[in-house]
Amino acid sequence: MNEERVILIEYPSDFPIKVMGKAHPEFVDVIVALVRQYDDGFDHQRVELRASSGGNYTGITLNVRAVSREQLDGLCRP
Repeated sequence: MNEERVILIEYPSDFPIKVMGKAHPEFVDVIVALVRQYDDGFDHQRVELRASSGGNYTGITLNVRAVSREQLDGLCRP
């Protein structure tokens, strides 16, 4: 069977990544440092934060400049 690969993202492009974690003073800094390993031009000013209703968790949206599928795969892998 001949499978066709569908590309849904055009590179380069801005790509939002959402992260949720336990509220901690260093949580955002750790996530930003991780993102910078894959996007050295990452602008930390574009980070959006949301606290959970109980304040126990923090949601982060980071807009990464995606240049390849491999970059996004590496960034999103646990």
